[in-house]
Amino acid sequence: QVQLVESGGGLVQAGGSLRLSCAASRITFSINGFGWYRQAPGKQRELVASITRSGIRNYADSVKGRFTISRDNAKNTVYLQMNSLKPEDTAVYYCSTSSGNWGQGTQVTVSS
Repeated sequence: QVQLVESGGGLVQAGGSLRLSCAASRITFSINGFGWYRQAPGKQRELVASITRSGIRNYADSVKGRFTISRDNAKNTVYLQMNSLKPEDTAVYYCSTSSGNWGQGTQVTVSS
């Protein structure tokens, strides 16, 4: 069974940075695309960023220029570098695969 384990969340002040990691196991990592999603209280889960197996990246308009998704096939890990964080970025962040697997999520809280 595929396992995705997110880490790196926490509490940060507005304007700060965090780097989320998603460690994948029991998966042929290199052939999968990955996405980072987030869900704030009372809101629907939304796609934040995605990266294909060939490294093509896409971002939600709300995070363009601030967030960067990357992958390390040697470490079976996907990252989300988040800079210039805003209070509206507060949410649980989830990692997913293009095959529909999900991690348990990591909380990101940005204080004003």
